[in-house]
Amino acid sequence: MYRYLIRPLLFFFSPENVHNAVLLVVKIAFKIPGIAIILRKYYHVSDPLLELEFLGMKFLNPVGLAAGFDKNAEAYNEFFNFGFSHIEVGTVTPWPQPGNPKPRSFRITDDKGLINRMGFNNHGVEALADALKKMRGKGLVIGGNIGKNTDTANADAVSDYEFCFRALYEYVDYFVVNVSCPNISNLHELQDQDGLEKILGRLSSIRNKQDHYIPILLKISPDLNNKQIDASLDIIRKYGIDGVVATNTTITREGLKTSDDLIHEIGNGGMSGEPLTSRSLEVVRYIHTKTNGEMPIIGVGGIMSAVDAMNMLNAGADLIQVYTGFIYNGPGFVRRINKALLKRYKS
Repeated sequence: MYRYLIRPLLFFFSPENVHNAVLLVVKIAFKIPGIAIILRKYYHVSDPLLELEFLGMKFLNPVGLAAGFDKNAEAYNEFFNFGFSHIEVGTVTPWPQPGNPKPRSFRITDDKGLINRMGFNNHGVEALADALKKMRGKGLVIGGNIGKNTDTANADAVSDYEFCFRALYEYVDYFVVNVSCPNISNLHELQDQDGLEKILGRLSSIRNKQDHYIPILLKISPDLNNKQIDASLDIIRKYGIDGVVATNTTITREGLKTSDDLIHEIGNGGMSGEPLTSRSLEVVRYIHTKTNGEMPIIGVGGIMSAVDAMNMLNAGADLIQVYTGFIYNGPGFVRRINKALLKRYKS
């Protein structure tokens, strides 16, 4: 029903308007007594074979909701009922910011993809911390994806990451450092060795002084070459960073079915969805092989089917996250992935 009735209706409207409407409808719907129990019973696939441990955290299954969907932690408990084991909130910045001018989110349906240049629009880290203080669903793992404000110079970026890190330390189960989003001017420069060392070195030092340990992961771009990936891995090892999230969105536009005219009209932005599938798999496989399987990896990017999910896990990912695939496949997507995984594990 979603594919043939609901999705065509939703896709009639702009992606950002639909996203905001879905968040609102979900929050309202779950105020109905019993709805959470009903949906959780249907969408969750509960089985010990799906459970796993990752960086000392226990997950009910391998599938999470990627950063950007519930960036202000408005509905993480509600989305948990659709079968996710973990939800990554953010990207959050120290201070609220509106993001880039609209329109800033676009569908490329012929390619089952999205292009966005949202620009870290969010309510700020204090609002996020407040939202995370409420009781969460039993078994739900929360990740905090942190970034810098747009008007913060790269030379001062480490202070923004530190501010978010300290503000969320008591409220998230793991952190993801986002220096690879293509929608913040010059943010990608922080992936270079000097910028990355400053940020990861500072966060690692702060963590060493805390009374409990929170894992830190680095989110990397699919547009890095192998030499750049190797340099990032060296820095990760140097500062005791716990793993990687691979990958972010891409600025490439190769091999698309969508017309060049439409792509030119859309303009700049990070592309996600099916066009990213092969490259994300390639990056995950490379990191897994390069580190002899010792680097913890969350695989994200282009997971549009249960087969894609299994391929990502086979490539070396410990966990996976979906975003665009959830939009194109609807609320039953996580259930289908977990049922397929369970079938494979039992065979």
